[in-house]
Amino acid sequence: MTDESIVRLYWDRNEDAITETDRKYGSYCFSISYNILCNKEDSEECVNDTYNRAWNSIPPQKPSILSAFLGKIVRNISLNRYKELTAQKRGGKQIDLILDELCEIVSDMPGPEDKALQKQLIQAINDFLAGLPTEKRVMFVRRYWYADDISAIAKRMGTSANNVCVEIRRIRLKLYNYLVERGFEI
Repeated sequence: MTDESIVRLYWDRNEDAITETDRKYGSYCFSISYNILCNKEDSEECVNDTYNRAWNSIPPQKPSILSAFLGKIVRNISLNRYKELTAQKRGGKQIDLILDELCEIVSDMPGPEDKALQKQLIQAINDFLAGLPTEKRVMFVRRYWYADDISAIAKRMGTSANNVCVEIRRIRLKLYNYLVERGFEI
């Protein structure tokens, strides 16, 4: 079933929308959540919460890229769940490492309350990523959007884990310099 057909089911308030969404994007959403939480039950719950949020969001929203729409929802729900879980107990999970890596770039920046600055920052990051060669962009996005571990990225890219570490570190440094050159206080 096409994304447009699935979105149409949501707009028609047809409960088959959830079934079709799960059929087409269930494993995709689960993998995003599992990479963040490393827990099957919590990830399944986040995926179900994603379907509920999609049901409540469509309409009025009409996503043109359903996978990105769902990916953003499940990622945010999973990150919130992660924060809840780690507030109770601290652990050394993959997401801690990823967040530490990103802190090198964006620590102590003005928060989301400054919407204009936030939009400029998002645009600058998107422009930076668009200027990267495809392979490097894929590495960066797999690491920081999908929360893939280094070995999974290396396997996907057909290279060594060490090479991926080095490339991602270089990309972070280039992004840092790119943002500083554009006047962002990092």
